[in-house]
Amino acid sequence: MTTTVRPRRASGFLLALLALLAIAALSACSGSETGNDSSAAASPPAPTKTGKPQLTFGIIYPITHPYYELMTEYAEKEAEPLGVKLVVKAPDEANLEQQIRMMETMIKQRVNAIAIDPVDSDALVPVINKAVENGIPVICFESDSPGSKRLGYVGTDQRQAGIRLGQLLDKQLQGRGMVLVETGMGRMQSLKLRLDGLLSYLNANTDIQVLEVRYNEGSDAKALSDLEQMIDEHPHFDAFASLDVVSGPQSVLVWKAQGLNRYSFTFGLTDEIREALSNGQITAAVSLNEAEMSRHLVQRLMDAAQGKPVPPIEDTGLSEVNKETVSR
Repeated sequence: MTTTVRPRRASGFLLALLALLAIAALSACSGSETGNDSSAAASPPAPTKTGKPQLTFGIIYPITHPYYELMTEYAEKEAEPLGVKLVVKAPDEANLEQQIRMMETMIKQRVNAIAIDPVDSDALVPVINKAVENGIPVICFESDSPGSKRLGYVGTDQRQAGIRLGQLLDKQLQGRGMVLVETGMGRMQSLKLRLDGLLSYLNANTDIQVLEVRYNEGSDAKALSDLEQMIDEHPHFDAFASLDVVSGPQSVLVWKAQGLNRYSFTFGLTDEIREALSNGQITAAVSLNEAEMSRHLVQRLMDAAQGKPVPPIEDTGLSEVNKETVSR
């Protein structure tokens, strides 16, 4: 007689135990691939050569532009011996929403301090305040947001910068003539103050007539088309004044293309503007002492991150550069 041996059924306890072991094994394999909201937080600071944790500072510019790339070079030279890491961000063109998102990202990353050149001084107040309330000090540079909880401002007196440009025009035109003006973002405090300073000086001290003021809103293409249209509509103008870093380089292109022999003034000192000054395509530039501003900015970020006092306003001054002085 043949006896059939039937396999025993696994008990309920044994099945449950096997299931738990399988789940644990799967979790161990996939754990490195899962993420959550905390994944946006920055990893613990790496120690520097001195053994102290490395500090990370965020810098947010209004636009991507060679002028701000130059400022980054200056800032990195100051940051390197301090063992500071810089996280630099900028919208392709002036964009309030992108600046807000960049601020939000840096808050999540828990950087040690943030520097921002705000495209809209009022609209950025809530996110600047949010950073400060989360323990991240904020410093504005070039353009201020005085209604926010920012710790300080590093840069020039922008109304005085507009007055200085007015003085240059006054001297070159001997108090009389017709001027075209182009500026950038209409809600950027620095540019509003420059325009106010320029117009106030010209109206109070000269017979110079401002034929038209246009806003390029940070767009190279718009700055170029605006200038070409203004020249077509006012062909007898005597001088062009650029109040932002976008319009000046575009005027160089127009001067070359049309062979113009008119006075042209701008702000900011890049390699392109230096060359244009040497070639006579730009009459004079008002420098915001970019190297000095960048150096002071990193120093104030370091002070803020270490809990040291920061002056509410740090004026880094102005310099006039022309064909005779550009090579110095």
